This record gives sequence, structure tokens and C-alpha cells, in this order.
Amino acid sequence: MSDSPTPPKSAGETVGAALARWRKRKKISGQVLGDKVGMSQAKISRLETGVSTPDPQVVRLLAEGLDLPPDEVDRLASLAEHSDEQFVDWQSVEPNLWNRQEFVRSLEAPAHEVRVFQHAVVPGLLQTSEYARAILQAIRFEVGDRTSAGSDHAVQEAVAARQARSMALYETDRQFHFVIAETVLCNVVCKPLDMASQIGRLRELATLPNVSMRIIPLNARWPIPPLSGFELMGDKHVMTDLINSSLVSRAGRKAVRQHRVVFDALEEIATTHISPILDRYQDMYRTMRTDAAA
Repeated sequence: MSDSPTPPKSAGETVGAALARWRKRKKISGQVLGDKVGMSQAKISRLETGVSTPDPQVVRLLAEGLDLPPDEVDRLASLAEHSDEQFVDWQSVEPNLWNRQEFVRSLEAPAHEVRVFQHAVVPGLLQTSEYARAILQAIRFEVGDRTSAGSDHAVQEAVAARQARSMALYETDRQFHFVIAETVLCNVVCKPLDMASQIGRLRELATLPNVSMRIIPLNARWPIPPLSGFELMGDKHVMTDLINSSLVSRAGRKAVRQHRVVFDALEEIATTHISPILDRYQDMYRTMRTDAAA
């Protein structure tokens, strides 16, 4: 295929967007390009949409597979090398409850180290099914209570998917670091019995050899205001929470580095001596349950 003039590019265009622009201009499908360079169409799609961080060698391979001019091949490879220095964009997480869980799982799965900070609710990976159901039933109002995406069946599917995600905690070759504010334990989002069970679950998971769990006490002085919870998936992705959705970084390592600095600062003020704190709240919820039954 002969070289074609370089099509106009947008200011701030990402590597993935440039590859997609070239591929469409040359009328080559992702499947055909993948077969040509020995790469899956799904991987090409993730690169083009910004879900995965561009690797310079992979970008060069794809650019050469598209028969781009040598100077454009070099430009795209160079852009990929410096993509981790750019804060380009954030991708909104799929609103469908089940798809959201599967999307997050796909980002977590390749990460050997996962770090999670939460100041409002128990992190998804640590939730019991009852606690998760209470959270997801509330989230369904984001997508419309009367739509199929927000139906009771959809909530059940999402709870099952979230529980399946948590099985990663038992993969001993991976490390999980959790920092939660004590306020997480104060927030009564489900029945007292279910809150007590959730605290028991935290106690159980904290004993796993590859799980680190810390709590920031109520009287701690915060070095950084707890504006939002977030999850770091290795050194490639960070997901942060909003009122009506979650956002996943598409820019790469700069956003991860920024959030890692925050995580490390919060980890410093958190205690690993969590049993007394868990005891206090578990007793509180057991008392609430008894009072309610009286």
C-alpha cells in the first residue's frame, strides 16, 4: 500500500486516536490489521480508545503495519514514549451495573499490586454480598430505577460480579493495599446485622498474607483532604469516584503517580492496629440490632 499524505491531526491528539485515524483513512479493519501484525483486535481497540497505555514498540509495530511514512512512524513512537507525561483524558466507566464490574475487573486483573483508598464506603473488593447489594441498589438510581439496567435482576448480577472480583484477593502472587477512613465504619448503609457481618469480613480479609489493611482514625490530622476515593491498578490505571459514576484515567502513568503520592501520604497516618477499631464498631452494630429487636 502506498503512503498517503498525512491527514490533519487534532491538537493534543493521543497516540491511539492517531492510529485509529490512520487505520480508518486507509480503510483497514482492526481485525485485518491485527492479523497482519500478530495482535488481537481487542488489544488494538483498547489502544485506540485509550483504555490501555501505549507501548512505543507496539505503536511502532502498528504504524509500520499501516505502512505509514517513516517520519510518522517515528512521531507516533516518540509520542508513545512520552505519553506517561501527559494528562490527556479520563474515561467514564460503563453505567450498566454488571458491565461496570466486568470493566473494573479487566483493569484489576493484570495488576500485580492494587491500592485502594476509601473514605465513605467499604472498598468493593472487601464488600460482603449484603453490603454490596445495599450500595448497588443505591447506584441503580443513576441509570434509572425503571430501566433494565437498574432492575433488581441487574443488581443481583452486579453483586455476583463484584463478589467474583473479590476472589482476586486469594491470588497469593498479588498484593493488595487498603486504606480506609474510620468514617467508612460509621456510615450505616445497610442493616445493623449486615454492618456487623461486613466488619467481620474486613477482619477476616486482613489476615490474608497478601492483604494490607489500614484505618485512618477519626482524630487523625489529614495531610490531604479526602476529596474522593480511588483505586490504583498497578502503574497503569487509576479509578476515582464521582457522585453518579466513576472515571478511569486514560492518560497513563502521570495520573497514577499523582494518586500514588496521595495514597502514600494517607497510608502514613493510617494504623495497622485495626482490631480495637473493628471491635468497637462490631459491638455497636450488635447493640443496634438488639435494640431494634427489643
